[in-house]
Amino acid sequence: MAAKMSFLSSEEIRDAAVEAIESLKGKEIAVLDVREMTSMTDYMIIVSGTSSRHVKSMADSVVMELKKLGELPLGVEGESAGDWILVDLGGVIVHVQMPETRSFYDLEKLWSQSPTASAE
Repeated sequence: MAAKMSFLSSEEIRDAAVEAIESLKGKEIAVLDVREMTSMTDYMIIVSGTSSRHVKSMADSVVMELKKLGELPLGVEGESAGDWILVDLGGVIVHVQMPETRSFYDLEKLWSQSPTASAE
């Protein structure tokens, strides 16, 4: 299978994904620039939903919006569980989570650029 060609920049994908999430009233949208931390993606978007249906609707909205722009997701994981759906758009990874799941995994802290461990 050939690698997917992206015609949009990571920033354009990020902005379209955020717009799709905002249109469905996503809660506590966080956009993390992780370019300095990993080569697997440029941005991570983390958002909370109010129910498993809301989580699924936001993930579906992101996929549909990007498809309209000619971008197909590399993958979508977690649709059956409903408490955390990951949409991999290459340069942007979207995490749509229930608040409890988001709090438990605390991706913002995990991917924060400030070191938390002190040297002894």
